Amino acid sequence: MNKNKLIAAYADFMKHLHETMEDSLHSFADALEIAKEKTSRTSDLTEDELDKLSSYVKRDIEQAVHGLSAEEDKDSLSEWFKFDIELIENFTLDAFLSVADKTRLELAKLEKMAEAHTYHSGDITGPGTFVCDECDKEIAFKTTSEIPECPACHATTFIRI
Repeated sequence: MNKNKLIAAYADFMKHLHETMEDSLHSFADALEIAKEKTSRTSDLTEDELDKLSSYVKRDIEQAVHGLSAEEDKDSLSEWFKFDIELIENFTLDAFLSVADKTRLELAKLEKMAEAHTYHSGDITGPGTFVCDECDKEIAFKTTSEIPECPACHATTFIRI
């Protein structure tokens, strides 16, 4: 695997992720997939390399989200990076801040929802839509039903949305 190719593609992936999250109301998970598709069209990365790149970006954004304060704050981001953010290319910084902030808000919303109610496979529930805690797959019930395992990843915990 060519590490230089992945390093160069990381910036493109972040650009696509930033654009996707700016242009629409995609969830972070959906935006990652869209950015992955766009990066695949503009690079010669293999599917394995794209998966690895996507996991790197996801890891970094999620770690930054946990390191940021409630306000979009360059001091907290500098602390997370452990160096002066003025050393980072402007677009990269803006994209990183934007994606991290939107992801932080999305995670805060999900955490708040999770605190209220977590549903499990085998639970009986009334009509509604649930999102898998692991892969974000939505399942909907029009009548009282038993919650199955996630049809996508077989996880067993859900949040009502």
